[in-house]
Amino acid sequence: MAHLVVALAYDQLCTFEFGCTVELFALDRPELEVDWYEFAVCALEPGPIRAAGGIQVQAPYDPSLLERADTIVIPGWRDADEVPPPELLEAIRRAHARGARLCTICSGVFVLAAAGVLDGQRATTHWRYTERLARRYPKIEVLEDDLYVDAGQIITSAGSAAGLDMLLHLVRRDYGARVGNMVAQRLVVAPHREGGQAQFLPRPMAPDEQGRLSRLMDYLRTHPGGEHSIRSMAERAAMSARTLQRQFQEATGMGPIEWLTRERVGIAKDLLESPDLPLAQVAERAGFGSEESLRHHFRRIAATTPGAYRRAFLVNAPVRG
Repeated sequence: MAHLVVALAYDQLCTFEFGCTVELFALDRPELEVDWYEFAVCALEPGPIRAAGGIQVQAPYDPSLLERADTIVIPGWRDADEVPPPELLEAIRRAHARGARLCTICSGVFVLAAAGVLDGQRATTHWRYTERLARRYPKIEVLEDDLYVDAGQIITSAGSAAGLDMLLHLVRRDYGARVGNMVAQRLVVAPHREGGQAQFLPRPMAPDEQGRLSRLMDYLRTHPGGEHSIRSMAERAAMSARTLQRQFQEATGMGPIEWLTRERVGIAKDLLESPDLPLAQVAERAGFGSEESLRHHFRRIAATTPGAYRRAFLVNAPVRG
């Protein structure tokens, strides 16, 4: 049976976050040649549901559908200060107990927090809500700056567009980097933003500086090999090393070397999905230079080994048409 993704609809629905969820999971994608998700929407209250912007949504299912969902997406919550209905919280607890994957965008995290399933877990939300979440639920480790936090069974994301990053991350988790990149290309968005990137820039960059940094990032993504040092990257971007490091930190929440290493790990994941490509070639094409370097950084960032990642992907790989 196809993996069932259920999105929760509720009165005063967050339209953008809901739309991102529909876009990712509801569209037919025959070009991917995989068994795509089954998608459905369940309404918390009898419809029609009022959504932001004066839109009305008529959902075909009630919350009983949550009982058989493999993944539940909560696209925001209408009021961070409103305790969700007891029947919804109990349904979330039952879903969590049976192993369903729970995902939230923006203020949707308050539903999981109220259900108690985030106690002792790491989570994030929109930067406007992080302090409120941490104060109200002290048992949650709130990460204030992250775009999204993947804690395994529970994945939480920051506001609006960060939800799209999180949803693409789910696709990569389920189908691998190749399919994730194809979906991102169809959406005309960047294929991958690490969850640990900063939610917003502390200071806006001048347009010319932002353009230079973007061009440098594009170059590094397509030329991951070579000895890319701070000095060589700064020279290519026509800026000082100090400015380069400051702008990388502001734009991504990490320094240029760490950003490049994580990009290389992402490339390696894509290459590892080809079962016949030797590990030495994976290391070379991803820019690590040696298998030892690949293993070290892959374990540090992906929390597994390249061999284990490849085996897991091949075991769980979807059937291709």
